[in-house]
Amino acid sequence: MKARDDILDLGRRIGQSIIGQDTMVERLLLGLLSNGHLLVEGLPGLAKTRAIKSLAKNLDSELSRVQFTPDLLPADITGSEIYFSEGGKGEFKFQQGPIFANLILADEINRAPAKVQSALLEAMEERQVTVGGKSYPLPPLFMVMATQNPIEQEGTYPLPEAQLDRFMMHIEVGYPDEKSEAAIMRLNRDEEKASHGSSQSPDVARLNPQAVFDAREGIGAVTVSDPVEKYMVALVFATRYPDRYDKDLAKLLQVGVSPRGVIGLDKVSRSYAWLKGRDYVTPGDVKAIVNDVFRHRLILSYEAHASNTPPDQVIDRITELVAVS
Repeated sequence: MKARDDILDLGRRIGQSIIGQDTMVERLLLGLLSNGHLLVEGLPGLAKTRAIKSLAKNLDSELSRVQFTPDLLPADITGSEIYFSEGGKGEFKFQQGPIFANLILADEINRAPAKVQSALLEAMEERQVTVGGKSYPLPPLFMVMATQNPIEQEGTYPLPEAQLDRFMMHIEVGYPDEKSEAAIMRLNRDEEKASHGSSQSPDVARLNPQAVFDAREGIGAVTVSDPVEKYMVALVFATRYPDRYDKDLAKLLQVGVSPRGVIGLDKVSRSYAWLKGRDYVTPGDVKAIVNDVFRHRLILSYEAHASNTPPDQVIDRITELVAVS
């Protein structure tokens, strides 16, 4: 399986510059393989931006970084029609915005108001941008990775549920361990020495995007048995009708997972199984990624917020209650 070897090698190369964040690197690959978008949440300095830059560095792709700020306009993302005059004749021409790239880094997406955030909705779902009544297709390889800071709430605009639902996974990034922290310092010193020793960065062999498309074709052949399929549906329905399983659980949930959730669960589970070298999905594959797929799609009740119950605790309780049929 050359495609799988290529993707695993891509992950190893990214991991060389993203130390102590193996889960984030793996989820980054899963998002790429599943043809979905990622919302990455973590404190500053945890290599969120560095991760997608490293992906773009090792994959033959174009990266656009958009720093979301309160004064950003939708046209700053999508592009706009500009009037050109030549030879006494004038016409409007569409000037593409940064959304027309393969990898989009929406940095601190919750810093911009909802009107700007919504500029990504059509691009993320329909893979096109409509300006002036005309639609413009986005590249075949297209992924949005949005970041947000979980602790700074002043001057931020929480993403609406419709926007959140379009992200296939919500990844939470934590601190690295002590061993990784020391390795990060050494890596930074080595990079400083390399930058001082040469004005040009060494050429990196970049993976052809065709490897990603070949991988997606292989993932399409991964099978999901009836019991595993029923298990996925049962997990989704447990978020919608928790009272069928546990009265205490029902008190914590206000709104459950949408149909996009079960689609995402299926896609990411198959990608995860393929990455592990299997052509079938196991319940363990589903459990391994269900938190990332459900985390941002649940709307918790007032009681859950009052008791500081995080979404992961609710999801863990659901996986305990729902059995594989």
